[in-house]
Amino acid sequence: MKRELILRVSSADCDWAFTRGTGKGGQKRNKTSSAVHCTHRAGGAHGDAEDDRSQARNRKLAFRRMAATDTFEKWRKHEVARRLGDLDRIERDVDFEMTHHVRVEGVVDGRWTELAGEA
Repeated sequence: MKRELILRVSSADCDWAFTRGTGKGGQKRNKTSSAVHCTHRAGGAHGDAEDDRSQARNRKLAFRRMAATDTFEKWRKHEVARRLGDLDRIERDVDFEMTHHVRVEGVVDGRWTELAGEA
């Protein structure tokens, strides 16, 4: 069975911001912008890193942290379903269930009754 690539995410899909790190570190830390903030544009996931003195290592770490967030995972699952065509099927199923199998009720004169034409 041959596997096919469905989704690829790279650093080009992200917005990057570089700032000076916080905390202890002295003059070197105060002069270099080694803290990295990575935001995935399509999914809105965010990752930060200022663990290392190297901006390149912090960049890799920020990307990994962004990819490990729940926000990114939800976006990834949604995007894969959309690309495979499963999302259209799911939306059709939900629309069918909402129009055919939902009953709207409300309180009228102190009793729960079905409200006609609300669905």
